[in-house]
Amino acid sequence: MRVAVLLSGSGTSLENLCREIDAGRVPARIVAVVSSKAEAGGLARATRRGIPAIAVPRKDHRDLDRFNDALHEVLARFDPGLVALLGFLSPFQLRGRYEGRALNVHPALVPAFSGKGFYGRRVHEAVLAAGVRVSGATVHLVDDEYDHGPIVLQRAVPVFQGDTPESLAARVQAVERKLVPEAVRLFAEGRLHVEGGRVVSRNSP
Repeated sequence: MRVAVLLSGSGTSLENLCREIDAGRVPARIVAVVSSKAEAGGLARATRRGIPAIAVPRKDHRDLDRFNDALHEVLARFDPGLVALLGFLSPFQLRGRYEGRALNVHPALVPAFSGKGFYGRRVHEAVLAAGVRVSGATVHLVDDEYDHGPIVLQRAVPVFQGDTPESLAARVQAVERKLVPEAVRLFAEGRLHVEGGRVVSRNSP
């Protein structure tokens, strides 16, 4: 499975996915890494691994449509079977090409603490401010709304008294490191199917 990764940050999820691929646990190959920030650490991680790394800075495009024009132009050069949004902070327009072929990871239990404005540290701050007892991580198929679309995998983590955004983030990220490669593996093996707006995982394609 040819996978293109979209990111905006340090690329820790990218690095983890690469390790799982290298270990033979995920039948995929990352063919390109595209970042919405020129200074993103994920680009350097990709370069060190010999993966094409391309910056498409959001700030260089006056509106979202032009930005997505540039993203799709880059993606078309690599013909990915799957697009994985791993900490990508801008909306990705599917445009009839990537429906059912784009995954996003979110650091909360979607639909809670999700949507526009909920990303990174802000998610964990909101969780702690709300006083909830559990948070978690979600991998879902992308649609045309923020942090929305059929859920592929989801796992909860406890929220402890005395947690900080950093301590909560560490537990959530540990879960993400398991969910993302598993979701990519299931997709690559043809085991994910959407029925009635829900993802059904089958034992065989």
